[in-house]
Amino acid sequence: MNTQYSNIAVAVDFSQQSLVAFERAVALAKQHSAGLHLISVVDTRSFGSIEAYDLKYAERVKKERQEMIEQLKVKALDAGVAHVHTKVELGSPKVILLEQQNINLIVIGATGLNRVEKMVLGSVSGQIVRHAKCDVLVVRSS
Repeated sequence: MNTQYSNIAVAVDFSQQSLVAFERAVALAKQHSAGLHLISVVDTRSFGSIEAYDLKYAERVKKERQEMIEQLKVKALDAGVAHVHTKVELGSPKVILLEQQNINLIVIGATGLNRVEKMVLGSVSGQIVRHAKCDVLVVRSS
């Protein structure tokens, strides 16, 4: 079976695992001549309970992520990916990743930045694998 992917999403939280997943997604996007969607989600559920502080902090982190994800976009374009889209959102990573439309492959690192959530709620990658309506590639760095 030879599957052709046309839209590949990669989850990037800038952990080492997610950067390895980004590299794999770039290679796959080139191989399949696919569009690449770089998605970074600022997990607001892990912030404290003081709302005014939360919103200021979340917006600052979102702005930083937008700058960082633009650098990855340039890197993907320079590597030969023809169409690269970026998205930085506030919220739950697993919810936002699962809501993406017209994606036929999600590439995600085996572990990310939020170790507490993994212990309490299960990993984001595990949730994506169980609930995605498309193929999922979980990438491990060596």
